[in-house]
Order: sequence, then structure tokens, then C-alpha cells
Amino acid sequence: MLTLTNEKVIGTMERIYVSYPNLAGDVVIGNTIMIDDGKIEVIVQDILPNKDVRVKVKLGGIISSKKGLNLPDTKISLPALTEKDLKDLDFIIAEKLDWVALSFVRKVDDIIGIKKILNEKKSKTKVIAKIEMPEALENIREIILESHGIMVARGDLGVEVPIEKVPLIQRQLIRKCLHRGKPVIVATQMMESMIDRVKPNRSESTDVANAVLEGADAVMLSGETATGMHPVLVVETMRKIIIEAEQSEYRYNREEDIKPLPQSPTYISDAVCLTACKLAESTNADALIGMTQSGYTAFMLSSYRPKSHLFIFTKERTLVNQLSLSWGVRAFYYSEEESLDEIISDQIQILKERGFIRKGEVVVNTCSTPVELHLPTNTIKVSTVE
Repeated sequence: MLTLTNEKVIGTMERIYVSYPNLAGDVVIGNTIMIDDGKIEVIVQDILPNKDVRVKVKLGGIISSKKGLNLPDTKISLPALTEKDLKDLDFIIAEKLDWVALSFVRKVDDIIGIKKILNEKKSKTKVIAKIEMPEALENIREIILESHGIMVARGDLGVEVPIEKVPLIQRQLIRKCLHRGKPVIVATQMMESMIDRVKPNRSESTDVANAVLEGADAVMLSGETATGMHPVLVVETMRKIIIEAEQSEYRYNREEDIKPLPQSPTYISDAVCLTACKLAESTNADALIGMTQSGYTAFMLSSYRPKSHLFIFTKERTLVNQLSLSWGVRAFYYSEEESLDEIISDQIQILKERGFIRKGEVVVNTCSTPVELHLPTNTIKVSTVE
């Protein structure tokens, strides 16, 4: 038997310190507790009056300091934002960071809460919901709608839910995000063997490629670059796998999947974005160019995975960096508000001067008219570069 206590003691085989103060109040007899990403598994046997929790070791091992605790059977009472999180959020706002990822999201109110703080402090930082809890999966539709992006955090997710369910959950989350035009990141243990090796396992290279083929916007490294011996080599190797997968005829194509929904409030804009992508393909366009104030048009165009190069112009400087997270997007700052034809001509000239397009090539522009009303995307124009 092992005792988990909130008393700050030096750990022994009989007793270890756990910093979570509500452990005794949250768990019940029979609950499973996972330690160190599931390497150690214990079952709650008794909850003592002094709030110590007695557990039976089901899967043993060596525990070192500061290892994580997962409670897959338990609805925890820990708030979405702890005092430390709030201090970190103040730093994020002060430094004007582009994105913040909220860990252990359970319900849509968690996202609403952090967005409220950001809005009150006039921050333009966008919010990524890390999906790693069973409760989040139960509320996933609302969480995706409220978040700016999603991270499939497979480490904790694989501890909180049965491991055999993780691959299908990953695939489903990617599809749901693409259908809503939300960027989605696949993270954790992508290339873990390269923490101390110079080549990945065959299964790891397949894992990265599959994330690309399923339609992920980004794949993320963690321990491989944070503490690994070959951080640059890991990035170079992952990049090669991504490029190879993206050149494949088997990569995700949303045009074969779901179409804009007529009942959606963004139906017209969504339909224009889809039509622009189809038009770019049928005209063999070299560039698809969009304009956005909120980022929505950029995220939606990206979600259709156009075959043409995708360029986005925005007068919001923060968006220029934020849009880098979306698949295929190259973003540019542009603040002019002239006539629509002048804006389109100007943007084509900018791309031509920077070497992205050349004379005689076909480009497709999406925009909104009248320009001064800043309406959702409602216009498409096809041009030949002069």
C-alpha cells in the first residue's frame, strides 16, 4: 500500500507528496490514479480523515520529483486557470504573444473564461484548447466553436482515455476542426526516440506522415527539442517527412469531404472560399489571394487545402504572425483601402515584386465589396499577371 499526502515530505516507498490539494475530495474508492504519464498505476483504497489517500499499486515503478498525476475516472475540481496560470497570462498579454494554449480544458466555459480575460485587457492573443481530458471530448463541438484552434495533446489524452481509442480520436478531432476552419495541431511523442538518437523509429515517421495525410495544420515537438540531444536534426527530419507526405496524392482533400452548410451564419463566405479554391484548381492558378480582418477567411481558405499557393493580406499586424499556424498560409501586412480593383492590382504587384508570381500567371482573389463596409468575403476575381 502507498499513501498520497498533501504534507510536504520526502518520498518513500510508503508515502509520497502530491501537490494537488483537492485530491482527497475528488477521488472515490476504486478510482484509478496514473502517475508519470501512466507509467505507474494505483487504485484508491481508502480516504483518511486527514485527507491522505491510501492506494494499492497496480503497476509499479520508480517515481522521481515533479511527475504528473492523471485521474481518468475522476471529475476534478481544479479550476481551468490556477493562480500561476493567471500570472503567466499577464506575462503573455504584456509580451503580446500570438497564441496561448490552455491545458486540461474540460468544458466550453474554460475557453470563454480565458477569452474574457484577454478581451478585458484588450489582448489580441488567440486561444488554443488542448484536448487531453475525457470531459473535453464530451463537449468537443462547443469547445471547437469557441476556440481559435485545437491541440490534440496525445500524451495526457492517452493516459486519460484507453490508448486504443487515441488514433481515432485524433482523426475525428482533425476532421471536426477542418470543417469549422480551425487550425489543429497534433502533439506529443511524434519523434521521441530522437531525444537521444539521430534517426526516428519507422513508426514515428509513419505517425508524422499520417498526421499530415489526415489534414493536421501543424505537428509539434516537445521533449525532442526541449531536452533532446539533437534539436535541429529533429526539426530537419520532421520537415522532410512532412514535405514527402504533402506531395502525396493521398493527402487530405476537403473538397471530397464536407460542403458549406446552408443553415450556417457564415454560409456565403464559406461557399465563396470553397468556390475560389475550386476555381483556382480548374484554372490552374498559381496563387490564391485573400483578405481578412478577423482571420476567418484565411482559416477557411486554408481548411480547403487549395493546390495553389495561398497568400493572405490583412491590416491587422498581429494576424500576420498568427496566420502562420494555418496550413499553407503566407500572410502580409496591407492597410490600403482604395477601390477593389486597385487593391487587387496592388496586391498582385506586391507578390510579383517579391518573386511569388510572374507575368502571365493566373491568380484568384477573394475579397469583399463594398470595401469600406468590411463585409465577410463575398467576391471572387480571376486575373492574369501583367
